[in-house]
Amino acid sequence: MAATTGALEVPHEPAGDVVSGTPTVGVVELGTFKGVELGVWEITPGVVRDVEADEVFVVLEGEGTVRFEDGSEVELAPGSIVRLHEGERTEWTIRTRLRKVYLA
Repeated sequence: MAATTGALEVPHEPAGDVVSGTPTVGVVELGTFKGVELGVWEITPGVVRDVEADEVFVVLEGEGTVRFEDGSEVELAPGSIVRLHEGERTEWTIRTRLRKVYLA
């Protein structure tokens, strides 16, 4: 059994490009279920660009916005459910530390 309530893995720079601020990310990988990776991921305030993998996530806490190449945006807040597609280019603007549970 795996559970997490405190700090995630040692914070490190995001994999994507930092646009502004000094965001850090942390992750706890909870394993796989029928070939799907499960985990908890968080990021501190700032703006980063990324190229996405196939993923579905639910925001547990925090606030921000994900902007897609086509100009569409998704507001992130606790309870938001988002589907990302492999290869999508995104820009994440994080206003308060954001934590999500993901399936990828």
